[in-house]
Order: sequence, then C-alpha cells, then structure tokens
Amino acid sequence: MRTRIRVEGIVQGVGFRPFVCGLAAEHGVAGFVGNDEAGVFIEAEGPLSTVDTFVGDLRRRAPVLAVIERLRTSRRRPTGQSGFRIVASAGGGARRALVSPDMATCADCLAELWNPADRRYRYPFINCTNCGPRYTIVTDVPYDRAVTTMRDFPMCAACAHEYADPTDRRFHAEPVCCPACGPSLRFVSAAGASLGGDPLDTAAAWLRDGQVIAVKGLGGYHLAALASHEPAVAALRLRKHREEKPFAVMVADLAAARALAHCDDMALSTMEDPRRPVVLVPRRSDAAVALSVAPRNGQLGLMLPYTPLHHVLAAAVAGPFVLTSGNVSDEPIAYDDRDALDRLSRIADGFLLHDRRIHVRADDSVVRTYPGGLVPLRRSRGASPAPVELPSPAPRPVLACGAELKNTFCLAKGRHAFLSPHIGDLKNAETLRSYACGIAHFSRLFDVVPAVVAHDLHPDYLSTTYARELEGVAAVGVQHHHAHIAACLADNGYAGPVVGVAFDGLGYGTDGTIWGGELLIADLLDFRRVDHLTPVPMPGGPAAVREPWRMAAAYLDHACGDDIHGLAVVRRQAARWADVVRLSRTGLASPLTSSAGRLFDAVAAIVGLRDAVTYEGQAAVELEQLAAAGCRDAYPVPAGAGLRGATRPLVWAMVDDVRRGAPPDVVAVRFHNGLADATVAAARDAASQEGLSVVALSGGVFQNVVLLQRVLSGLAAAGLRVLVHRQVPPNDGGLCLGQAAVAAARDRAGLVP
Repeated sequence: MRTRIRVEGIVQGVGFRPFVCGLAAEHGVAGFVGNDEAGVFIEAEGPLSTVDTFVGDLRRRAPVLAVIERLRTSRRRPTGQSGFRIVASAGGGARRALVSPDMATCADCLAELWNPADRRYRYPFINCTNCGPRYTIVTDVPYDRAVTTMRDFPMCAACAHEYADPTDRRFHAEPVCCPACGPSLRFVSAAGASLGGDPLDTAAAWLRDGQVIAVKGLGGYHLAALASHEPAVAALRLRKHREEKPFAVMVADLAAARALAHCDDMALSTMEDPRRPVVLVPRRSDAAVALSVAPRNGQLGLMLPYTPLHHVLAAAVAGPFVLTSGNVSDEPIAYDDRDALDRLSRIADGFLLHDRRIHVRADDSVVRTYPGGLVPLRRSRGASPAPVELPSPAPRPVLACGAELKNTFCLAKGRHAFLSPHIGDLKNAETLRSYACGIAHFSRLFDVVPAVVAHDLHPDYLSTTYARELEGVAAVGVQHHHAHIAACLADNGYAGPVVGVAFDGLGYGTDGTIWGGELLIADLLDFRRVDHLTPVPMPGGPAAVREPWRMAAAYLDHACGDDIHGLAVVRRQAARWADVVRLSRTGLASPLTSSAGRLFDAVAAIVGLRDAVTYEGQAAVELEQLAAAGCRDAYPVPAGAGLRGATRPLVWAMVDDVRRGAPPDVVAVRFHNGLADATVAAARDAASQEGLSVVALSGGVFQNVVLLQRVLSGLAAAGLRVLVHRQVPPNDGGLCLGQAAVAAARDRAGLVP
C-alpha cells in the first residue's frame, strides 16, 4: 500500500524531514518527504500494517520541537519504489506552514561545544535539527537554507556531508555550519577599531574590567556589564537612560542562579526550558550583584545562556553579567549592524559582533512563577511566532493592532492567531516603523491579507491611528478591558460567557472615563460592565501616573475629605497638596478613573514607598514585594458591597492603620488581602446572579502574584472555575489576542460589514 500523508503544524526547521527518513528506514518503508507552504508532505509505500505503524509513529515519536496540529492520510496506488529520500521543497501554494521559534542550544551540541577534540569546539554558532536560530533568520517559507540568512554561508564539504547523511543529527539542519564555513566573530571598540585576539576572550576581559559592551545575539543586540561591578552597571544605567527599571542577568548555570536567588523547582525548570525566558525570582540578601542591577527591588530577572555564543561568553566571564536590550529606553531593540553601531556607540565601550544577519528582531521573553503556576510577562524570543489557537476560526483574516504600551500585534487566519514578538511602547517614530515592518513581515510569512482590523477604542493610541488609516478593511473597535478578558478566554480555548475581572492601569471606557478595576460579564462577542472600583479623579492626568502621591491625594479626598491629619504623604507634599486636591475637585485635567493600578499607586504613596516613579508599574511592584512576606490579615469590606462599595472602606481602614503606626509591610499585605477578598466576593455574587461558574482574570495587575494567589484560592473555595493566562501576558502585551478573538467572533456572527 502507498499512503499520501500531509502533516501541518510546527514541522519545518525542527528536524521533521530527517526524523521521517530515519523512521522510514527503521520500518522499511519506501517513498519520500518534503516541505511546502502548508507543512510537510510524505508518501510512504510498504505492507499495509507497516505503513499504518509508520503513520502512528509520526505522531508518537515526533521531534521534541515539533508540534503536529493536523495529520491527514489518503491511499495511493503502489509504484514499486524502493528507498526513501528527501525531495526538493515545493512552492506555489497558499502559505500555511508554521515557523518555529528560536530554540536554546541542545545537550548534544553543548557536548560538542565543550569537547576540545571536536571541530566545533567553542564555536559560537553550533546548532542542529533540535536547536538554534529559526524565526529570526527565516525570510520566507517553506523553510530551507535558501530562505534564511544562512544562505550567505555556503557549506564546506564536512558540513555538506553531515547535511546529506540520514544518520546524522544535522541531516537537513538548515543553519548547519562550522568554523570553516559559517559565521565568525569580531570585537571592535566604540570607535569602530578592530581588536586582535579571540573576540570572546576580549569581550570577557572587557566585562571583567568594568566596561560596557554590546553583544550581537540571536534576535538583536544586548548591552552587557559585569553584574557585581557597581560602577559598570551604574554607567550602563546612566547611558541607557534607564533610571531604576531592573536589568536582566545572565548566569552560566542553575548553580549560579541558586547563588543569587531563591529558586523553587518550577523556576529552575522554567529557566531550563528550551525557550529560555528571563525568570523573575526572589533575590538572596547576600547575592553578589550590584545594587544598581535592580534598585529597591527584591526580585532578580535571571536567564541561562541560550546560544553557544552566550555559553562561551558566560564561561569566559566566570560570573553573572547584566544582559539587557540593546537600545536607549523606549526605543526598539537594535538588530541591524549599522544601526546598532550608530545608536549604541554612545552606550557601549566595545562591540562583540558577528556576520550572520538577523532578519527580524526578537527581544527576550519574561515570566514569573508562583506555587503551582506561571505568569507570562513578555512573550517574545522562544515563544513567538508559535500560534495560539482561537476558540473558533476566523471567517476572514484579521489584523489586531494591540495597545499603546507593551505593544504586540496579532494576525489571525482560521484557528491560528500569530502574535508578534514584544515591540514596546509606541511612543516614537522608530518604534512605529518597527511595528509597521513587523506587520508586513508577518503578513508575508503567514500569507495573511487582513480583511478585518481590530483596534482599541482610545482615539489617541498610535495603534488605533494605524488601524484607521488602513484602506479596504473592515474596522472593529474593541473596548480595552473586554479585549483583556477575551485574551484570557482565547488563551484557554474558551468562548464564554464568564465573569471577567479586568484589573490594570488605564483603559478607555465606553463612557469616556478611564477604566481599570472592572467586573464584566463577557464572551467573545460582547460584554456588560456590572461592577467596578469607585472612580476618582486623576489630578493632572498623565502626571498622576508619574507621581503616585497625586493619586493618594485623590483617594484620601474621596475617602476622608479634609480629615487627613497625621499622614506623612501630606507632609512630604505640603507645598503642592492643596493645589492638587483643588484640581481634583474641579475635574480640570483630572479624568475619572476606576483603575486598580492607580489605587495601588495611591497605597504605595500613603505607606511611604514612593511619591514618584521612573517606570510604569514601579510603585505597585514595590508594594507587592513589601507585602509578600506579610500576615494573612485583611482589611474588612462590607458584605455585598461589590467592588464599588469596597473602595472607600479599604482606603479608610488603611489610613486608620497608618495613623496607628502599623508597619508598612503589614499595611501592604492587609490591603492586598482586603482587595482580593472584595474581588472574590464581587465575582462570586456576579456568578451567582448570572448563573455562571467560570471566572477569568486578566489585566496587568494580575502580574501581582500576592493578589493573584489570594483571588485564585478564594474563587476556588467558592466552587468556581478560574481561567488565568498561560501563553500570553495578562498585561497589554496580550491585548491583541483578545482583539483578534473578538473581531473573529463578531465577523462569524455577521456583525462586521
């Protein structure tokens, strides 16, 4: 019997064709295998039972990086063919093949990397079918060397032999190379002068000497400094214009990670995952890292080396080093050599360069763990562009434009939603250009011509402007917090309806106010706002985000009126307090907000943590860490009060505690627990009234695992099923998935022109 087999999913660039060849040889099956725009095609000929076993093993024994989404078979007339081979890739059809994310160096390649007898000893570009660059070097599909940036490096005889040998692990490994034929390194000063010697050893020596260097990595440039060298880290922070936001740190291995932070089993296994994200973990009090790495922050973002270049550099440095995005704050990460040398020469003292082109940028992914769970904070390298499956297919292709902060975009076709790597805040022309180029690349790579464009309702978002300027597409506006809940639904393959709790910093509401502490009844089609935190003014608008004491003034005025004696925040801001309260009461430049994020800001100022922030969410992050080791006490809220009725009692109880001299950590944890209990009660009551049994939690505030765990346990105790984010961030970095899911659902229901 001869069988035609079609395999779809992430099956290109993951060693699938070599795997099929090996499996065919094992079973004595004749035929061929190849790539095309849809995935992998196979014809297998042999005895019926043998071919059926072969087909079953395709699923059961697929390569570790492969994701088989669909496998179809059809019978053919036998041809009498003998032998099995890889045939040339086919083209000309509609692109449906999925592109693998970049994956960390595998154990087999690491063994060769550290073997002095191996021809690839310490070679910084070693890879095989199980690891190495994929998305950041591919220019088109089907995935072949000719459509990657490795086409610039013709294989030597030895590499060509491995590439053609069905028994070799580099059989049809498209990026295969070695020191004789592959990319090479060089080290140059900021002025562009090339330095002699081994570039990796030179880079390591500069780091140990306290210099800042730029390192060309997998999806862009990083800036590096020795993590234990305070002057070097402080210099990097000053030059990069990144005042206090923590830096990520690369450690050579898990032992080095344990020396710096308290790492539980989940954190350690996440660090070792082939996607190699940055993992946030509690810092040890005796950690040998400079204070400037993470000022006033009890967490460290640690990651293990994920390319052979990083492995060799980490071994040569022999100590942890900062590895942060190669950019000035708020700019996109540099990935083009000329642009990097121009932009980063004002920051870096030297550059560790290589000559393999990066086709598209991809910043590092970031996650944090908690007992029993994981919260994605940034989905980028190692995760993108692997698709998220929509609960129901999109009738027409969709472009979802995302938010203004932590922007990502999404292209949806059928059941597949392709989220871009992290782009950042759309605040400048360079980031907007990166955004537009990314959309064009994804459209070409996945053969998506959008017929529907989804966008946020905020009229001033640049992503909204981009959407509205597109011609020939149907526009769908999606309310910000509905998109958050829809993203959580899509992340879990659930269509709703649910009770949705959306807590974040800011989002444009349908009533023209700023929302952010919302209880919704929602599915993918629509939502109803059934409860929310009490709206208070934001005195000065954007200034209230930068200066949390302004939100303290608004909340204290709301809860206490003029009874604000004995509070340190009032004394600290005595010169401006009365003016800001008057501004708040007039409503001038003081839009109303129900934002949970702004409530956290106010509490942080009232307990004395900080009156001003240098990055988004800073006050809330520090308040959570203050509460992390606290007691289980909670500020009580009236039964049946809902979120709206709980706001004033929470603030008043906290103020009373502060006046009595309660320690800030106790105040912080009682506030967290009180808000969590109020949230559980409000969600439970709404579920009962609506006849629902599922609650979805989304929004950037649910990156706070102290709040998250208390809400999870309370809802579970009430017998409710709880959906949380697993694949995409709860913050605005996951918003585009929700926009795409809503637009697809409305289009399917005939609600989109």
